[in-house]
Amino acid sequence: MFQFPKIKLCFPLSSTFIKRYSSFQPTKPVINKAAIDGELRVFIVSGEVSGDNIGSRLMSSLKKLSPLPLRFNGVGGSLMCKQGLTSLFPMEDLAVMGMWELLPHLYKFRLKLKETIDAAVKFNPHVVVTVDSKGFSFRLLKELRARYNQQRLENCPVHFHYVAPSFWAWKGGESRLGGLSEFVDHLFCILPNEERVCREHGVEATFVGHPVLEDATEFNITRTSKPEESKLEGLSLSKYSLPSDSTVISVLPGSRLQEVERMLPIFSKAMKLLKEPFPKLVTLIHVASNSQVDQYIGESLHEWPVRAILVPSGSTELKYDAFGASQAALCTSVTVAVELQLARLPSLVAYRAHFLTELIIRYKAKIPYISLPNILLDSPIIPEALFQACNPSNLASTLERLLLDEKMRERQVLAAENLMRLLHPSESELSNIIHCGDLESHQYTPSILAASTILSYAKR
Repeated sequence: MFQFPKIKLCFPLSSTFIKRYSSFQPTKPVINKAAIDGELRVFIVSGEVSGDNIGSRLMSSLKKLSPLPLRFNGVGGSLMCKQGLTSLFPMEDLAVMGMWELLPHLYKFRLKLKETIDAAVKFNPHVVVTVDSKGFSFRLLKELRARYNQQRLENCPVHFHYVAPSFWAWKGGESRLGGLSEFVDHLFCILPNEERVCREHGVEATFVGHPVLEDATEFNITRTSKPEESKLEGLSLSKYSLPSDSTVISVLPGSRLQEVERMLPIFSKAMKLLKEPFPKLVTLIHVASNSQVDQYIGESLHEWPVRAILVPSGSTELKYDAFGASQAALCTSVTVAVELQLARLPSLVAYRAHFLTELIIRYKAKIPYISLPNILLDSPIIPEALFQACNPSNLASTLERLLLDEKMRERQVLAAENLMRLLHPSESELSNIIHCGDLESHQYTPSILAASTILSYAKR
C-alpha cells in the first residue's frame, strides 16, 4: 500500500499562499473574499453515487482547512447531506446514464436545471463546485455564468468542476475542451496527463489524484487499529453461517436504476449457470446509496438463484471487508473496477446499454477498453464483456476461469501496484505546490489537495 506524504497547507487571509504550475500572481483568493462576509458559501452539485462520495470528502476537507465557517447548498446524496448539505431535491433525479436513455427525461432535467440555477443565485455563493455528471454540470455552470453576466450581478462565484470529462476516450474529444474555460474556472483531474492536455487547451486544471486513493487512506487508518488483520478478511464467513469452503463472488450491478435494471437480470442468469460447477456459491450484492436501486434489488432477490447477502453502501470498511471475503467480483461501474484493483480482488467488468447508445459508443470511442485499469495500463488486464458479449453464458464462463485460473488471477493482482502508482500525483507534482505563512501539516489526499486549491484560488 502507498504511504501518502504530508503536504503543508496554510490559508492566511491577507496574502497569496499557493502557486500551482504557473507564473501569475493571484490578487484575491476565494478565502479573502469570503472573509468580508464572515463565512465561505459553497454551492455544490453531484448527480450520482460516485459524485456523492467525492463531494462529501471535499466538503469534509474544506471544513478541515477553512479558517472561516462554511455554509453549503446544492444537490447531493446521503453522504453529502451528512456533511451539512440540505439537497434541493433527491440526487437520483439526475442519475441517468447513456445518450439515448436521457431523451425521455429532458423536460424534467430542464426543470431541475432552472430550479438549481435559481437556488444558486439566491444563495449567492463564493464558490460553485460541480462533481462529475458533466451533462447536467456543464449546463448548470454555463447558464449560471450567463445569468450573472446578463443581470450584471456582482460577486460572480468561482466555478470548479471535479472530474474532468473523458475527452481522451472520444474522437475529437480534445477539441471540445477549449470552450470549457468560458464557464469553468478550474478543473480537478483524477487521471494522469489530463491536467497537461487541459492546460494546453486553455483550461486551468490540477491533477489531484484518483478518489480511490481516499479509500486507501481510510483503509490504512481502519486496519492500523486492528494490526492482527494482515489482509482483507474482516467479513467473517461464519457470521453468515457460511462454510469455509464457500465460493463467494461480489456482485456490483451499478448505482443508477437504469443500469441496475438492465444488468441485474443478466447477472442473475450468469449465477444460475455457475451453480453447477460451484454448488456452494454465495453472492455478496453491493447495494448503491440510491433508494430506487435499493428497492429494486430487494424486490429482485426472490428470483436470485443462489444465496445472496446484501452489502449496504456508506461504509468503506464494510465494502472492502466484503471484497476481502470474496474470491472474485462481477461489476458494471468503471469506478468500482479501480476499487477492486485496490482490494487486489480479481474481477470481470460487464456493460450493456440501449442499442442506439451502444452504436454511438462504437462509432465515437477511440479506445478499445471501458474499465480504467485497462485504459491506464493499455492492456486487457481485467476481462471485459461489453454489449452483445455481455450475456449470461459468457459471464459465467469467464467467472469460472477467473476463479480457477491462478495465472489469470495473479496477473490482475500484480497489475494493481502499477495502477495505484499512476493514480497518485508524483512527488515532483506535489512539490510544485508552494506555500507560505504559518504552516500546518496534513496528509495528502485528493480532496485535501482540491480543497486547498479552492481556498487559495484567485482568477487571473
